[in-house]
Amino acid sequence: MAKPFHLYDTTLRDGAQQEGMNLSVADKIQIAALLDRLGVDFIEGGWPGAIPKDTEFFARLAKEVTFRNATLAAFGATRRAGARAAEDPQVLALLEAETPVVTLVAKSDIRHVERALKVAGPENLAMIADTVGFLVGQGRRVFLDAEHFFDGYRFDPAYAVSCVEAAAQAGAEVVVLCDTNGGMLPESIAAIVAEVGQASAAQLGIHCHNDTGCAVANSLAAVEAGAMHVQGTINGYGERTGNADLTAIIPNLVLKLGRGALGADRLADLTGVAHAISEITNIAPFARQPYVGTSAFAHKAGLHASAIRVDPDLYQHVDPVAVGNDMRMLVSEMAGRASVELKGKELGFDLAGQNDLLTRVTDKVKALEAEGYTFDAADASFELLLRAELPGGAPEYFRVESWRTISETVPNGHAAPAGPAGQGGRGGQGVRSGRFGAEAPTASEATVKLWAGADRLVATGEGNGPVNALDAALRLALGEVYPELAEIDLVDYKVRILDSARGTDAITRVMIESTDGAAVWRTVGVGANIIEASWEALTDAFAYGLLTAGVAPR
Repeated sequence: MAKPFHLYDTTLRDGAQQEGMNLSVADKIQIAALLDRLGVDFIEGGWPGAIPKDTEFFARLAKEVTFRNATLAAFGATRRAGARAAEDPQVLALLEAETPVVTLVAKSDIRHVERALKVAGPENLAMIADTVGFLVGQGRRVFLDAEHFFDGYRFDPAYAVSCVEAAAQAGAEVVVLCDTNGGMLPESIAAIVAEVGQASAAQLGIHCHNDTGCAVANSLAAVEAGAMHVQGTINGYGERTGNADLTAIIPNLVLKLGRGALGADRLADLTGVAHAISEITNIAPFARQPYVGTSAFAHKAGLHASAIRVDPDLYQHVDPVAVGNDMRMLVSEMAGRASVELKGKELGFDLAGQNDLLTRVTDKVKALEAEGYTFDAADASFELLLRAELPGGAPEYFRVESWRTISETVPNGHAAPAGPAGQGGRGGQGVRSGRFGAEAPTASEATVKLWAGADRLVATGEGNGPVNALDAALRLALGEVYPELAEIDLVDYKVRILDSARGTDAITRVMIESTDGAAVWRTVGVGANIIEASWEALTDAFAYGLLTAGVAPR
């Protein structure tokens, strides 16, 4: 009978050690529920007894969440040297967590045993055997993480294997070989796992860190060499360069190696779960992350687009739908008519056979990108450009007569009157801290003159800078005509200097990200200065927001 295969997630314990990550108990409970929905076999919740937050997590989880797919594991260490496992408070805390599985960490590198633990090799083996045997005797399934195994094996293979044997003979269900320092490469991992598999009857697992950039490859190499248990974290979270990323390991196992790690129905949840956990951890998703990144199936080159129009499989190694992702077409200076046609289809426009239109749009995109625009991350601006070329054109919500900004530094440190903040229209003034101490606050004022239908609109706004002031003035001018603008917030603002050799005379590109609370869109502006570029991106953001809200020009 084939050995069972385990997917073991350690996001809540090992992943939470990532620099800058601080998960509350409520965060951990939410993540555990998402991992269970995904269908991993085991979820390691933390270290009860050693970390108060983890002790609380295990107590609350039992009351608040019922797992449908996963089994909960508590993590801890073998007993102290010279003690009995049955009397060790830390071991007893693992029992009190009442999890079906306990994962123990033990040293397997004789150098760590003697220098870090400061015990003799035989005592370390006794610590492993005693702790595993005691927990098994209490009805727990026990996994043992053999810490620093690969480094230890290369230094003293006999002792490293003796640690595996001590755990297996005492009743450990799986012995996990850990590349704790993350320094291994796939060929060495495969060779050592195969050798240990021949030297021991233990069921082997693998736990890799990503210090060589090979954690996923190392994990897969171990599986092909006989490991039946894979540990990792969602999105590759973890200290230093992170742990093996389960969002890459899982689809590689299922789609490339044919291992039944997850059912096809749950694999389709992968992208959604990965992004939901990113929201909880407050760590932005990595766009180029394999399988689940927003750029994982994004195509830019015109040659690619032409082939994809014939058959998407020609330039995609898997169907993105299989992992819950989607194909995206990026429109850029590399675009051909096929790219524009496919991007139009993605946005809901059937452009097939409209060769003149496709040529006009393609030529316009290339000309604008030569000036510094980029549309591959500004879908909203591209859609407005496309609509302008379609019959009927883009809806005209307002026409710009003129705009201007004024900035002044208020003397004597007296703050100027507070105005609406630019990013979302909320906030006020403050005193800036300069090189030699506090500076006087800077006040900005913007006046805009617009037309909405037959009405001429003039408004002046104040803000914490010229862009802030323009945002405030636009909202004041258009607010009565389009009250829907109150729902639009500017959530991100990026500036890039395109030709730095020209110094302060350089062309500037501004990208603005906006939201109405439901959708997010991005617009781009380019100008001879930051204010001009910001104005273009800002007016596009408002126009697109009204368009997506279904508002007709008034």
